[in-house]
Amino acid sequence: MLLWNRRTEALVLTVFGLVVLVVFVAPLATVVLAGLAGTWTSALPSNLGFGHFQDALSGENLDSLSVSLQTAFVAGVLALVLGTWAALAARECPSWLRKFTDAVFHLPIAVPSVAIGLGLLIAFNSRPLLLGGTRWIVILAHTVLVLAFAFSAVSAALDRLDPAYRQAAESLGAGPLRVLTRVTLPLLLPALGAAAGLAIALSMGELGATVMVYPATWKTLPVTIFGLTDRGQAFQAAACTTILLFVTLLALVLLGRIKGRAAVR
Repeated sequence: MLLWNRRTEALVLTVFGLVVLVVFVAPLATVVLAGLAGTWTSALPSNLGFGHFQDALSGENLDSLSVSLQTAFVAGVLALVLGTWAALAARECPSWLRKFTDAVFHLPIAVPSVAIGLGLLIAFNSRPLLLGGTRWIVILAHTVLVLAFAFSAVSAALDRLDPAYRQAAESLGAGPLRVLTRVTLPLLLPALGAAAGLAIALSMGELGATVMVYPATWKTLPVTIFGLTDRGQAFQAAACTTILLFVTLLALVLLGRIKGRAAVR
C-alpha cells in the first residue's frame, strides 16, 4: 500500500515531470530548435538563426497561415452555432432520440478523417452542390470534424445547468426565446468559449481530411508543412510548425480571457 508522505509525493511529482518532459516538452523543443537550426549534424543544432522563420512569415507560407486562420475561425463559428443548436434541441427530445443525435454528432470522430474528406469530395463534386475545388469544401470538412467537440462541450454544460434558473424565468412570464437569450445562453458562455477554443485549435492542426479536398488556391498551413517535409525541407517545416503552434496558443489565450470574463459575469 502506497503511503502518502513527503517522499512518495516527491516521487510521484518527479515521475509526472519526467513524463511531461519526454512526451510534451522534448518534442516541441526539438521542433523549435529545428526551426532555428542552420544545420544539425550532431547532438545539438548549429548555425542558429531566424532565417527559416522569416521565410515562414512570407510568401506562400504566410498565405497558408492566413488560410488556416480564416478556415479555423469560420469553421469554429459554424460548429459552435450548429453544435449549440443541436445540444439545445436534443435536450427537449425523448431519450431515444437524444441518444441517436449524440451518436450522429460523434460519428465524425469515430471514423478516420480521411474517410470524411473523401466522402465530402464525392458528395459535393457535382451540381447542384458543387463545392469541389473551392474553399468552402475545406471549411465544410473542418466544420464536420470539430462539430462533435462543440456539441459535446455544450451538451455537458447543459447537463450541469440548474433548471431552477429557467423555471424561475418562465414563472415570471418569460417566453422561450427570452429564456434562451437572457438566461440559458449567458449561463453557457464559459462552455461556449471552451468549445470555440477547442474547435479552432483542432481546425488549425487538421490535415487528414484537408489533404483530400483542398484546392491549390486554399492550402492550409498543415498541408504546406506536409509538403515541405515531403520535399526534405525539414528545418523550414519546423519553423512553420512553430509559427502554427504560437498562433494557435495565442488564439486559445485570447479565447480563454473572453471565457474567464464571461465566467465572472
